[in-house]
Amino acid sequence: MTRLKQWVVAALLCSPMTAFSASAASEHGIAMYGKPALPPDFAALPYANPDAPKGGRMVFGEVGGFDSLNPYILKGRAPWGIRTHVFESLMGRNWDEPFALYGLLAESVETGESREWVEFVLREEARFSDGTPVTVEDVLWSMETVAEEGNPRYRTAWMKVASAEQTGPRSVRFTFNEPDNELPLLMGLRPILKKADWEGVDFAESSLRVPVGSGPYVIGAFEPDRFISFERNPEYWGKDLNFNQGQNNFDTIRYDYFVDAGVRFQAFRAGELSVYREGSPALWQSEYDFPAVRSGEMLKAEIPHERPSGMSGFVFNTRREIFQDWRVRDALIHAFNYEFINASLNGDILPRRTSFFSNSELGMRDGPAEGRVRELLEPFADELVPDAFEAYELPSSDGEPRNRRNMRRATQLLEEAGWTVQDGVLRNEAGEPFSFEMLLTTGSNESANISYEALANVYGDALRRLGIDMRITQVDSAQFNERITEYDYDMVSRSWNLSLSPGNEQTLYWGREGVTSPGTRNYMGVDSAAIEAMIDHMLQTRDREEFVAAIRAMDRVLTTGRYVIPFWFNDKSYVAHDADLTYPETLPVYGDWIGWMPEVWWEIPE
Repeated sequence: MTRLKQWVVAALLCSPMTAFSASAASEHGIAMYGKPALPPDFAALPYANPDAPKGGRMVFGEVGGFDSLNPYILKGRAPWGIRTHVFESLMGRNWDEPFALYGLLAESVETGESREWVEFVLREEARFSDGTPVTVEDVLWSMETVAEEGNPRYRTAWMKVASAEQTGPRSVRFTFNEPDNELPLLMGLRPILKKADWEGVDFAESSLRVPVGSGPYVIGAFEPDRFISFERNPEYWGKDLNFNQGQNNFDTIRYDYFVDAGVRFQAFRAGELSVYREGSPALWQSEYDFPAVRSGEMLKAEIPHERPSGMSGFVFNTRREIFQDWRVRDALIHAFNYEFINASLNGDILPRRTSFFSNSELGMRDGPAEGRVRELLEPFADELVPDAFEAYELPSSDGEPRNRRNMRRATQLLEEAGWTVQDGVLRNEAGEPFSFEMLLTTGSNESANISYEALANVYGDALRRLGIDMRITQVDSAQFNERITEYDYDMVSRSWNLSLSPGNEQTLYWGREGVTSPGTRNYMGVDSAAIEAMIDHMLQTRDREEFVAAIRAMDRVLTTGRYVIPFWFNDKSYVAHDADLTYPETLPVYGDWIGWMPEVWWEIPE
C-alpha cells in the first residue's frame, strides 16, 4: 500500500468531528509572521488594476529551448511559463508583502496554534480546464507525486509531513513531524494537478504530452525549441475571484526561443517581441536609441524594488579538492578585478553584491559579528573560516587593469595554502599544476545581457599571471543542464534569486544533502553545520527578530566562506516594451518580479 493510499484509508476511518484537537478559526489568508495585510473582502491585489481591459497579446523572448511540458521533474527542459499560467496552487501570493498567501483553489486555511498542522477547504467551484472539479484526491496525489517523483526541491518540505488526510468533502489536512512555521505556506503553494490526467503516464519521464491544469491559460500552439503560446481560457473557473481581479489580462502569452541574447535583442528591435528586460545599464543608455524608441512605438521603464540582491557570480565547486582550501578561494576572489570589469561593462553604475542578502535588512551587517548573530554562530566557531566573526568585506582594487595590490595578496594566500610558482606554473608540493575548467553554456546570459565568455576570458588572463591554467568549456544548454544537475564542473557561473522571506528553499540551496544528491542548487557543495542550524532556527522561530538574526548569521557563513566570486546586481529593472502595453502605477515591493509581468499588465485598447 502506497503512502498516499494509507493516508486516504486513515481519513476514511477517522471522524472529522472527533479526530483533531482544537484550532484557530479558518482564515482567508496566512502570513509567515503576523496576519496577512489584506482583509477578506479586498477588491484586488494592491498592484493590480481591477478595471484593466482584457484582450491582446504579449510576446516574450527566451534564450535556449524546451523539449518537455512537465515543469516539475528533473528530466527535460520545460517552459517556465507552464507553472505560472497553466497550473494553480491552493493559495496565491501577494507580492506586495514579504510572504503572505490568499485563497485561490482553497477558500480558507486553518492552522494549529503552533502551526503543527494546516487544513485547507477547496472552493466548490474550482475546476480544471476540461470542466472537471478539483478534488481532495487530486490535492493528495499531487502533493505526494511532485515530492516523490518530481524535482528534489519539492522533497525537503514533504519529508516533514507526518500525515495527509481528507477531513471532509472538500477539506484536507497536513500534519507535520517537526516545528517549521513555513510549512503551512509551502503546502499552500504546491501545484495541484489532475490525477486522472496522469493515469498510465510515467510522471518522472519527460514528454511533450499537453497536461491539464486549472489555471487561467491552456497550452496552445508550440514547437520545441522555437515557441510556445498560452491561450486565456474564457471558461476559467476563477476569473471572478477578488485575488484575480486585474490579472491574466492578455488573450495570448507567447514565448519565442533564441540561440543567444544577441539574436533575441535583434528580434526585439525588429518588433517581433513585446518586451525586453535589459540587464546592463551601459547598454540601456547606449543601445536603446533605435527608430522604434525614437518614434515612441517602444517605451523605456525603470522599475525599482526592495528585495535582496541575491547572489550571482563564478561559483567554486568545493567538491573538487583544488577548491577545498578557503585561502585558495580567497586568492581567486582577489584576482577578480571587479572595479575594472564593472567600469568597463556597466559604466561603474551598478553596485556589487556584498553578500547573499545584501540590499535588505536580512543581509549581514558591516563590521564584526555582534549580538544575537554572534551568539548563534559561536557554537560553530571551530568549523568556520578564521575571520568569520571579524569585519569582512570583499577585496577592492584601484580600478587599474593590472590590479597589483590584490594580485600580490592572492600570491601570498596561495603560498600559505601550499601553492608556489615553478617555471611559470603554479604547483602544489606534489608538483601538480593548478589547473581547472570554467563551464559555460553557449550564449550564456543568466541574469544580465552580458557575455560570460568574455568575462571569463578577462578573468583567465588575470589567473595566468598567477601561473593558473583556467580552461573555458562551452556546451549547449542540454549538456550544461545535465552537468549542473550532476555537479560535473570545477567552476561555473550561477545565480540565486533570494526573497524577503527565505524558508525551506534554503535547504535546497545550501543544505548538506545537496553535496551528493543531484539536482539541488547547492552548486558550491557547501557542507556546514552552522548553516543547517541557522535554517532550522529561522524555520522554527515565531519571533521576527530571531528570524532576521538567523538569516544574517547564515549570510555571514556563506559570504565569509568565499564560495562565490560575486558580480554586480541591479537595484532596479530596465524594461523596454511596446507602447500599447502598460501596467498599474502602484508597484509591488518586489518590483519587476514573479506575478507582475505579464500578470497585471494589459494592452491599451485602440
